[in-house]
Amino acid sequence: MAKINILPAIDLRNGRCVRLLQGDYARQIDYADDPVAQAEQFVAAGAEWLHVVDLDGAREGRPCNLDAIERIIRATSLRVEVGGGIRDDATVKALFDVGAERAVIGTQALEDWEWFRAIAHAPGHANRIVLGLDAREGKLAVRGWTEVSDRLPVELAEAVADWPLGAINFTDIGRDGMLLGPNIEAIRAFAECSRVPVVASGGVTSIEDVRRLARLPITGIIIGRAIYEQQIDLAEAIQVAAAAV
Repeated sequence: MAKINILPAIDLRNGRCVRLLQGDYARQIDYADDPVAQAEQFVAAGAEWLHVVDLDGAREGRPCNLDAIERIIRATSLRVEVGGGIRDDATVKALFDVGAERAVIGTQALEDWEWFRAIAHAPGHANRIVLGLDAREGKLAVRGWTEVSDRLPVELAEAVADWPLGAINFTDIGRDGMLLGPNIEAIRAFAECSRVPVVASGGVTSIEDVRRLARLPITGIIIGRAIYEQQIDLAEAIQVAAAAV
């Protein structure tokens, strides 16, 4: 069984660490003014990866927090994946130029599949492009979770089965930021049908949630609000995931 990484999350809005409840921009919780200091705390707890979402970018369709992302990367040893507002080659290049390890692409992948195919297969991009699939009641959501598509997550997993993607990030929006626990069965069903490594996200609330997820055929777990509100100790979560190998 592959190593399961815990990816603490930093969601950036106006350069600050926040969380949106179920992706709703009107339901924001503020956590930290300094994302670099927050990232350094994650390093101290033993994190190797960081999941960053540019919330302004997701809504505007262009990178809006690149400076904060670059400062995090320069200040820490974390391997950083970034999503939110990635719509073109130039944005992917800009993220890689500042040191991002992976670019997470959601909306644009669904809206321009041929472009996504090209960027995933571009020279030097092997294992650096991540397909972000956000599900609400079984269907895919796009544009910062503000619109729902008729396409199903499993259809996309089958379509990219032999692509050189770094991962598929699978998020259950109904659970995200709500501290309701992850949708284990939905994640299991998706992971079992995917030949691309799956990173699970949404609703992880307790160490027991981490244990349950670590039994699934996934390679990563993204945790956000539960860390900030001290319902999960990041260092313990990393240890529990490592013990599942």
